[in-house]
Amino acid sequence: MFNAKHCNPAAGKGRRHAAKAALLAALISQTALGDAAGKHHFDIPAQSLNQALLMFGRQSQQQLMYGTDIADNLLSRALQGDYTADEAIRILLGDAPLQAVTTGEGAITLQPRPGDMHNKLSPDTMAPVMVTGKAVYDITDPTNPSYSQSTASTTKTDTPIMESPFSAKVITKQIMKDQQAVRLDKALENISGVLTSQSAAGIGGGQSSIFIRGFQTYEYYRDGERINNGFLVNGPRETANVERVEVLKGPASILYGRMEPGGMVNIVTKKPLATPHYSLQQQFGSFDFYRTTVDATGPVNKDSDLLYRVNLAYENGGSWREFLNNERVFFAPNFQWDISDRTKLNFHLEYQHSNDPFDNGLFVMPGSNRPINLPRERNLAEPGPGTESETIATGYDLTHAFNDNWSIHHRFDAFLLPRADNPPQVKFAGPIACDTVTCLTGQQTYEARRTQESYYSTLDLTGKFDTWGLHHTVLVGGDYQRVQDDTEYFGFNSSDTLPLNAYNPVHSGVDAGLYNRPNVWGSAGFVEEWGGFYTQDQIELPQHVHLLAGFRYDTVRKNDWNQIGLNFGTPSYLPYANTVQVEEAVKPRFGLLWQPIPEVSLYGNYVENFGITNGLTTNNSPLPPTSAQQWEAGIKTELFDSRLTATLAWFDITKQNIATPDPNPILALLGFNKAVGEVRNRGIEFDVSGEVLPGWNVIGSYAYIDSQITKDTALIGDEITNGNQGHRLWNVPRNSASLWNTYEVQSGDLRGLKVGGGMSLRDQREGDNANSFQLPGYALVNLMAAYSWKVGPTKLTTQLNVNNLLDKMYWDSAANNSSNGVMPGAPRSFLGSVRVEF
Repeated sequence: MFNAKHCNPAAGKGRRHAAKAALLAALISQTALGDAAGKHHFDIPAQSLNQALLMFGRQSQQQLMYGTDIADNLLSRALQGDYTADEAIRILLGDAPLQAVTTGEGAITLQPRPGDMHNKLSPDTMAPVMVTGKAVYDITDPTNPSYSQSTASTTKTDTPIMESPFSAKVITKQIMKDQQAVRLDKALENISGVLTSQSAAGIGGGQSSIFIRGFQTYEYYRDGERINNGFLVNGPRETANVERVEVLKGPASILYGRMEPGGMVNIVTKKPLATPHYSLQQQFGSFDFYRTTVDATGPVNKDSDLLYRVNLAYENGGSWREFLNNERVFFAPNFQWDISDRTKLNFHLEYQHSNDPFDNGLFVMPGSNRPINLPRERNLAEPGPGTESETIATGYDLTHAFNDNWSIHHRFDAFLLPRADNPPQVKFAGPIACDTVTCLTGQQTYEARRTQESYYSTLDLTGKFDTWGLHHTVLVGGDYQRVQDDTEYFGFNSSDTLPLNAYNPVHSGVDAGLYNRPNVWGSAGFVEEWGGFYTQDQIELPQHVHLLAGFRYDTVRKNDWNQIGLNFGTPSYLPYANTVQVEEAVKPRFGLLWQPIPEVSLYGNYVENFGITNGLTTNNSPLPPTSAQQWEAGIKTELFDSRLTATLAWFDITKQNIATPDPNPILALLGFNKAVGEVRNRGIEFDVSGEVLPGWNVIGSYAYIDSQITKDTALIGDEITNGNQGHRLWNVPRNSASLWNTYEVQSGDLRGLKVGGGMSLRDQREGDNANSFQLPGYALVNLMAAYSWKVGPTKLTTQLNVNNLLDKMYWDSAANNSSNGVMPGAPRSFLGSVRVEF
């Protein structure tokens, strides 16, 4: 933050000048990113010299000291490109009557040139006084209050978002703190075109899938490592060690391999810091929710070349849904070894033990196009145990900078799911006979065991160089991933239980283990090996034009197997199936961006996408790999010295060979799919985030998505029809929006008080691809209030959040099925917090 030593100014005229000539010290810690001798990337327009010097301090991470009075009424030169701090400050000053001098401590001071001082100021003008100013934060600083960020690690280069010809959005840690986003779903609500489809377990737990630009995925990325959340069955992603959440819109498979064309979610985890910081937080809320988290970081040794960070979390909660509760233990140590000024090695580990509920939700009233009118808390299953699982994620990443322009990064990760056990339990299985007077629903016994191993490695080489006056940022890399999944299922014996009256349920309370053994069982698994090579070049052309061009080569081998047995007592077996699929593809990526002024960028891109894990048909034949193409154009802006950012984008994505679960629920559970054909999603997105005025932060979004199934076939009897062609894709609203803002009192007796609130809106959505039922639109109101104060070196913060303030009854999502998986949304809930930081 800004500070200076206090001195008594000279009397008379000198005293008056000293009150005007504040000593400005932009104290920014110098990191491995650069020092006074290393090059930094600058993008500073011609403007008032005082404002330009502020931007110089932020972009160079260099200590700069000068009296503001000597820069009054002076203009800077424009500064763009890569320079050392000494080179940059001299270009910036231009013909100004000032000179830059580097002190013995490495700071840069500005002084009038000899002979010019008497023309500008009297000697006693430079007498310094104590001043304060707005702090300049590093993005990893735990106290960083920013709602915006100018870079995203998901791009794999340090190129600013304003110079990248695609749409990227960052949810900072402060946004997550203000909203108490203990679930990834909550953070993603802030981004346009991104929706989640979750279990009705609410705060208690449950899995989530993510819709980005209308396309569903269970995958997310952790520091660039692919995680398939749909296979893990260990509850939602823990956020205790999440630094920020980045969303890259549109096909990103050029850099990361197979994924859905809507985009990717990348979780950036907390890394060790050289400055010690400790935090303890206790949260408590509605439905018996309790959560304790610990965050500790600092140096291990005196030289500070070995750093640590440890995140802990323990959670125990109930749910607004009947019979559901969860428990979770999370432990994530992280160590960083600064082998040299240019080489860093990081070791990371995550361990999670979970017991999470499973919930099939409710259903659509037969003959209706709306979900049944039942209390949202009603559970049509029997009380039973949840899914108990353990996961271990570990690995390392090594970064070495050969010089200021070339570096190499290697990462290896292992993700292990040694066990995920679903004990015998009785689940809701859909309606049997239902009208307005009587509604009988069925139940089924279910049991499952699952294990999974995933190994991932990537190697990236990045470099910067100039050719014929053009500046290049080159990325060359490759990656490899191997995933093995094994699952056993037992279930689908509806005759084991008596029908349940949904209007007046009487639960038997019988332990699921006392029911007859299910009459259907299955064993299924797969091994997938994926390798890829990719390269791209970002070229800075004249007139502030940026060109991006690249391609990726992929090769993949997937081996699927399954075995189905019938009549458990006297078993009979369907033929054992073993299918091997081998595919390869080359896909391009192009982008163009023009930055006519530093505050505005115009961009466009064309990207192709490749996928492979598309599943099997009922005759055990592999479905063809998915493919997709995207056209996108947009405009970005950064205002108020990059404190407020906004993006407006138009996109058009077409995806072919889409697979959906087989209509037969038994076959769907065993992994069989059918192809929908082709879907086109196009629309407009708008995102804005940052600081509007001192203390007033805002993040908002709006998306319009025109979704249509453009090709489909179906067999009805002996006749082939167009199936769902012309329908909207399920769970994709035409209009969606969100707004959240907070204000923190900056001075006076109420300093430290923060209040905020916002809304999220969803248009009507189709519940399935047949468009046979709809989920009504809704609007939710959320509020928060917090107060922070200092007790010595310790900061105390109390906070209260209210979600769904008006207690709106709404439907969160549907599972492309009318008979179950129609999920009601959570009622009004309160979440309190007490946090201690020092």
